[in-house]
Amino acid sequence: MGLWDGVKRQLRSVIEWENPAEDDLFYQWSDNGDEIKNASKLLVGPGQGCIFVYEGRVVAVHEREGMTSLLTQNIPFWTTIKKVMQSFESEHKVGLYFYKRTEILNQKWGTRSPIKYIDPVYDIPVELLAFGNYSFRITDPKHFFVNIVGGKSRYGVEAFRGAMVSRLVQPISDFLAESKYSYAQIDAQRDELSMALHGKLNSVFSELGFYLSDFRIEGTDFDEGTQERINRIADVGADVHAAKNAGVSYQELQRLSAMRDAATNEVGAAGVMMGMGTGMNLAGEAAPAASEDIGSKLRQLKQFFDDALITEEEYSAKKSELLKRM
Repeated sequence: MGLWDGVKRQLRSVIEWENPAEDDLFYQWSDNGDEIKNASKLLVGPGQGCIFVYEGRVVAVHEREGMTSLLTQNIPFWTTIKKVMQSFESEHKVGLYFYKRTEILNQKWGTRSPIKYIDPVYDIPVELLAFGNYSFRITDPKHFFVNIVGGKSRYGVEAFRGAMVSRLVQPISDFLAESKYSYAQIDAQRDELSMALHGKLNSVFSELGFYLSDFRIEGTDFDEGTQERINRIADVGADVHAAKNAGVSYQELQRLSAMRDAATNEVGAAGVMMGMGTGMNLAGEAAPAASEDIGSKLRQLKQFFDDALITEEEYSAKKSELLKRM
């Protein structure tokens, strides 16, 4: 029975990658230890290629579809007889690794750790998380096989995704540092960023033997610390806008708010009026001499009230005081 099994192995005539799994990129052909011999034929299907590893070395890469003859130093049957005492194993073997030449579409990527850079506009540290999709194809199968697959019997798209993502963060970090995009511009510039990064990433990944035919950023997010810094900037921006509408500087608005809060916390309503009077004096110091006009003060006071910087009671009391001075 053992002898006949060896003979059947030697009679193998057609070698092919039948029904490749959707996730497979590389697959080592093996059919229960079948040996390769001169009579064998290699069938390469559409969108496939095959790498020959002979006695430990890559000696050929076949990308042409169709039937190809295999030439080794094995002779059918005679090799089997010689190897009866050695479990029918021949030292002259060819390792056949099939791979996909087709484009692998719509693969997901995401940064495993935040991309860190200094915001060029606000000069704050930013930690950005990003995700998207990409498509790729193998362009240098020998290089890819030797440097990434490493002779594994099977290598899938999921393994490739891990290899790619591990090499993704540094090029993106370098690009963001060079491009001078502020955090507030990232989402609005996603298409432009994707196009620019597509070219930059290809210059890196082409050295590994594959080509990114498409690369897209679908969304971004910031870590908690970055979001807190962004919120503080947004609050200051809102205050600056309110101060502009009120006709005072941001510094004056800050001093007025601080004095009003202090007066409210320490001495109640009387302190509020004192704080309000002091705030008006501060605003008056920074304004032109014409601001001493009662009408201007009334208009400014009304603006404070409209912007909710003072209460209705504060507004009425100070208005009465100003009207008495007319």
